[in-house]
Amino acid sequence: MLSSSRRAFAAAAWAVALTVAAGPASAQQVGRRDPGVATETQERQSEGQDNSFDWNWIGLVGLLGLAGLRRRPDYHHAI
Repeated sequence: MLSSSRRAFAAAAWAVALTVAAGPASAQQVGRRDPGVATETQERQSEGQDNSFDWNWIGLVGLLGLAGLRRRPDYHHAI
């Protein structure tokens, strides 16, 4: 059985390997002369509409919520 530090290292190594194996993905072609149909986001940006909402805070709150799910060690105290 692997120790907890070796298990964490192995998990991190797998995560890096899978990320590298996936490679960069592009949904749109860069450098195309004909831009095609504008997306809703492009239309809003061209009209000057901006929500200015920082979505990163929602992700941080979610991570804080997940931190509470960590398994705590089982300590049995004699009463």
